[in-house]
Amino acid sequence: MSKKRARELGIPLTGITGKYNAITDVTGVEVGYSTVVYGTPDDYTGPGSPFARTGVTAILPRGRQRSAVFAGRHDLNGNGELTGTHWVDDSGLLHGPVLITNTNSVGIVRDTTSKWMIDNHFYYPYVNNGQPVDGVGYFYPVVGETWDGLLNDINGFHIKPKHALEALHNAHPGAIAEGNVGGGTGMICHDFKGGTGTASRLVSTEAGNFTLGVLVQANHGMRDTFQICGIPLKDEFGPETMPIINTFAPKPGTGSIIVIIATDAPLLPWQLSKLAKRVPIGIGLLGAYGDNGSGDIFLAFSTANEDAYGIGISKIDFLSDEIIDPLYVATVEAVQEAVLNALCAAETMEGRDHNLVQALPQNQLVAILKKYGKIK
Repeated sequence: MSKKRARELGIPLTGITGKYNAITDVTGVEVGYSTVVYGTPDDYTGPGSPFARTGVTAILPRGRQRSAVFAGRHDLNGNGELTGTHWVDDSGLLHGPVLITNTNSVGIVRDTTSKWMIDNHFYYPYVNNGQPVDGVGYFYPVVGETWDGLLNDINGFHIKPKHALEALHNAHPGAIAEGNVGGGTGMICHDFKGGTGTASRLVSTEAGNFTLGVLVQANHGMRDTFQICGIPLKDEFGPETMPIINTFAPKPGTGSIIVIIATDAPLLPWQLSKLAKRVPIGIGLLGAYGDNGSGDIFLAFSTANEDAYGIGISKIDFLSDEIIDPLYVATVEAVQEAVLNALCAAETMEGRDHNLVQALPQNQLVAILKKYGKIK
């Protein structure tokens, strides 16, 4: 059986997806990757070896258009990093791209993104007497991470400025890759190979129709609590599908997930934070509960209100809280499906010290779902 996405496998999932079932179904959103894979497991002899299984993901809220967007966020468990969020909290604005990489590479990706924003005039300059002063301004790139140290030579610091720039340069609309790509390259999810996943929903409200999309970097969860369609999967997959770890075994549940939500619905920052608070329900449906060793960090932005940032008085549109519930439902649905898509797309990977993590066996999963009457 060739690789299929969760919906193509027949997993019963609710909600109507956009054309690509991706975060890029939200008009203007672009995603790019830099996937850094080289060397064989035998090449790894310690930090700095010619061996890497990592990468960078870039999300541009309005593509190459410089434009601040309203944003909000939520932490389920804070054992992780998402830079620039103090200003997101205070201002309610996201001024540039969002990037995701591995834990040890946040700094270089952030610094490179700062330089990219300067070189591309992708920030709002300081205003003096009503006139912009080019080259003077402030911006706080948002860069998140999850830890890929079981498969990648994470202490070798293999992410370089060129990789962050490559992810930004490669950003595009339309269909995007999933699984072992970008920042998700070396990640593990529920003791299967994890990584990058995405999904979207078309949402109908009393005020009109909108699109909501999510992108996840899934490096979280454990097999003991993993479930799909309410089926506990702990004993359904054999021991041969468990990771082979020749180094150290982290405490079960140690890991992280970064979730980025995009929507074209006109939402204010506090409403976007409330969207982000619904993410744990989606990952919880699959049996992840925000363990203490996990960084479960979520950010949502709206591409509506192009004049969200301005000098003086800005006029904006926003949905009433009274009719926002369909977007909450869409968030939960899309997060669950994006994690499943990451699992379905990911390929088996052998990493440092010959640590081996298996891909989710699709044939076996289908047989389990049939056994419990979830698919015919």
